[in-house]
This record gives sequence, structure tokens and C-alpha cells, in this order.
Amino acid sequence: MKLVLHAGVHFTEEDRLMKCLLRNAEDFSKIGVAVPGPSKYRGILRETLNAMVRAPAADGARDVLMDAILDEGDASRVILSDPNFFRTPKTAVQQGMLYPSAPVRMMRLVQLFAVDDVEIFIGIRNPATLLPILHRKATKPEPEDFWAGRVPTDIRWSEVIGLMRSSVPQAPITVWCNEDTPLIWAHIIRQMAGLPDDRKIIGGFDLLNSIMSDEGMKRFRAYLKDHPVMTEHQKRRAIAAFLDKYAVEEAVEEELDMPGWTDELVDELTEIYDADMEAIAAIPGVRLLMP
Repeated sequence: MKLVLHAGVHFTEEDRLMKCLLRNAEDFSKIGVAVPGPSKYRGILRETLNAMVRAPAADGARDVLMDAILDEGDASRVILSDPNFFRTPKTAVQQGMLYPSAPVRMMRLVQLFAVDDVEIFIGIRNPATLLPILHRKATKPEPEDFWAGRVPTDIRWSEVIGLMRSSVPQAPITVWCNEDTPLIWAHIIRQMAGLPDDRKIIGGFDLLNSIMSDEGMKRFRAYLKDHPVMTEHQKRRAIAAFLDKYAVEEAVEEELDMPGWTDELVDELTEIYDADMEAIAAIPGVRLLMP
């Protein structure tokens, strides 16, 4: 069985991806793709992972979990989504590293589902906008705990993703930038479900609808109606053009509130983040989704 683990991250699409998948659950079930409701697995998997800190999972634990998650249904592909797979926002940054617990927690999940083909999906976010939020949420925001001698320009997503690949080399990882999500939303859904890009899905423009004005969406849908035959690349270019003109400013602008940070530092962090994409794409077993 294929097991897709979508691990957030925090403060990206805020469970909209899960909601869109659930809207397609009935259609997906007809082709063997199961999208269980998060209440069926988030709590029990969290408890299981916490217990595995003390001892390995019992024999048969995987089958018991799957029976509970699928309600005795049958599926060849199961999609589970939880932004807390890597731990909570309170401990997302420790010792100057993003999600230091992610490698070992993914290793335990892969051990738990050892008979399944596990794939990991992660939407990441520019540290320039993410770190201030995680600093406010941190259990230990003091410099010695949060930064541990490192500085913001030391932060790299490629660091934790590379460590995850080392801890679970059998599990391929798919990564995308949250900043690109409006352009590739439907593509992400299809990739998680193992579908071709020409497969119709429900809610392919859900995220776009939340960040574009009503007038913009009306014009965009009219444009699609007038241009019924477009490649995915052409569609993404159209989305970008309409967003440029009709994006809701409050929905796309991000306030930065980090003491001591300057505009120059934010620009530098953004440049580092952009360059880090090349490092991520070069990690064996990692696929980077781009517009």
C-alpha cells in the first residue's frame, strides 16, 4: 500500500489542503485512494509516536491502526495529513534548526508502517516570515535555546530535509514552497493522490479563491471558459497574471515582527531561501514541485 504523509509545515496552507482532499474523498475512493478524516488518526498516531520514544511499536500495531483509520475499508493509497507530524509549533525551532525532531519522527513512522511504501510531502515557507511566528510560539524563545549560537542566516530547510532523507532513505520526499502554492495547488493535490495532471478534481482553485477578489475570480473563471484547452504551465501563468492584478492585499501580505530585524536582513534571508531550493532539489530522493 502507498502511504502519503503530508507533514505541513505549520503556518502554510492551514489545513486547506486537507479540506480540499476531503472534498474529493468520495471520488478518490472509487480509484482506491483513501482520505480519512483527521480525527481518525491524528490523536492515535501522536500517542503511538510518543510511546515509541520508550519502546518500539508492538507487533501488529500497524494493522490495528489501519483498521481504525480505514474503518475496514480497502485502499491502495492512503493520504494522512498532520502539521504536527514533525512536532508542534512550540518546539519547531530548537538550537537554531528548523524541526530538529523531524528526522527521528519520520523514521518512527516509517518503522511503524514498514510494510507500506511511504512518501512524505512537505510545503515549506520562507524563514524570513516563518521564524518570527515560531519564535512567538516557542516554549523556549531565549537565545540560548532558540538560536544556540546560530544566527538567522544559518537557517536552511535543506538541512532538515537532508537529515530526513538519511533517516528514511526508503521514503521519497516531495517539497514545494508555500509561496508557490496558489500556482500549483491542483498539481499538489493530484500528486498526493497519484493522479495525472489532466484529471478533474473538486476545489482546484480553493486557495486562489481565498486570496483573490471576487471580481478577479469572476474574470479568471470567464478566462478559463474562453480558453478551455490549456496546458498546466499556461494555466499557472494565467493564475500568476490574475493574482498580480486582483490579489487581496491583506491575504497575501505578511507582517514581520521580530525585534532587531531589518529590511536588509529579511531580503538576505529571502535570497538564502531561494538559493536553498537548488540545494533541496539536488538531494537524492527529493522532488521539488515548482510552477
